[in-house]
Amino acid sequence: MSRISTARGVWLPVAAWAVTRAVVLLCVLRVLVLPGPDVTTDVSVIYQGWFAILKTGTFPLADVTWQYPPAAALAILSPGLLPFLDYAPAFFTLILLTDAAVLTLFLRAGRRPGHRPAGAWVWIAGVALLGPTAYARYDLMVTAVAVAALFAAVRRPRVAGALIAFGALLKAWPALLLTGAAGRGRRARALWWSAAGTAAGLTLFFVAAAPGALAFLTFQRDRGTEVESLGALAFHVARHFGWQGQVLLNYGSLEFLGPGVPVAGTVALTLSLAAVGWLFLWRVRARELGPATLCEAAFTATLLFTTTSRVISPQYMLWLVGLAAVCVTVRACRQTLPAVLVLLATGVTLLEFPVRFADVVASDPKGVALLVVRNGLLVAASLLACRRLWVSTGDGGPRDVGRADDATGDGAGVVGARKPADEAVPAAPELTGAAAPPRTPAPPAPR
Repeated sequence: MSRISTARGVWLPVAAWAVTRAVVLLCVLRVLVLPGPDVTTDVSVIYQGWFAILKTGTFPLADVTWQYPPAAALAILSPGLLPFLDYAPAFFTLILLTDAAVLTLFLRAGRRPGHRPAGAWVWIAGVALLGPTAYARYDLMVTAVAVAALFAAVRRPRVAGALIAFGALLKAWPALLLTGAAGRGRRARALWWSAAGTAAGLTLFFVAAAPGALAFLTFQRDRGTEVESLGALAFHVARHFGWQGQVLLNYGSLEFLGPGVPVAGTVALTLSLAAVGWLFLWRVRARELGPATLCEAAFTATLLFTTTSRVISPQYMLWLVGLAAVCVTVRACRQTLPAVLVLLATGVTLLEFPVRFADVVASDPKGVALLVVRNGLLVAASLLACRRLWVSTGDGGPRDVGRADDATGDGAGVVGARKPADEAVPAAPELTGAAAPPRTPAPPAPR
């Protein structure tokens, strides 16, 4: 009976994944055509153009749309592994295989003690809700690295650190996975040193391998306020009251240009810095760090920086879907409601891009309404995630997490020194696979 239940628990999500991914593939192969712009041109035109340049041994120095860390070159070059296919079909095939690998990670993790299979369903639904954009960008590859890093952190911190560093050199944001890596225990030190060493080694390799490895820093710095961002809402409304700016293709995306736009960029940067300040305050005051802290902090930090960014491209939702799925997988995690809001925002994103993107660019009320809903859901998810992270780790004074780690030697500080007292499964066996020395339980944190 248990075997039947287990088989059903595996094959049902696999079947759902297969059906939804078949539809996504039909969309990117243009068998099914959604209204709006063709989302696959990034692959067939931009990526393929970069592919030709990268094969010559240099980064695209003359192309300001190249705004990615150097390891992104590996993602762009990867279709060359399938020389029997044209570039775009090869890219979509590799994304499909990566997607299947991520589903496998969630299905395996869902069977572990202290975990649940719901994360696989979040992943299945999230990618499907984003539609063809999910397969027409390399962000799914980056998200796969981030998911693997979070699952590896429990028992293989050095592997997790290396994956985080590699992910950060693919597209920067996976560096936020270190937000909740706390303590000075052996495992915490292993994670941090592995991340730092891998990042330094890979950066030196890319700098030595080809000119222009760090050109992305300048190109990214000069980006403006993209039409789908939170700050862009002010200009969408202002256009109806005589604002003289315009929407133009700038640095690879459609951005607002005109009076007040630099101020909006400054406000967005200020909000991002405020997010850094809040995360620092949370970390200083947190005292009950548990087995879910690493994924909760990563999810919250990524939500904050995505929401406050000058650019909220549709593919950014993949980052949040992947981290939300990890949070839902871990039973001790309290981010279920923010994860649901992220799924809703992902579905709305499909409507605003590509389906009604013309309305968004024209600041039509229908397009603006979709942006208000999508960005409003992201703001609500961010505030809820912050609140739940703060409560789950306690809001008392700072505690020396590293001392507890060093005393036991179990390195629990990678994801937290102790699990909250009201949880049934002890954290140390979860982290080490072996019995931990007895501890005096801490009183429950204020709720």
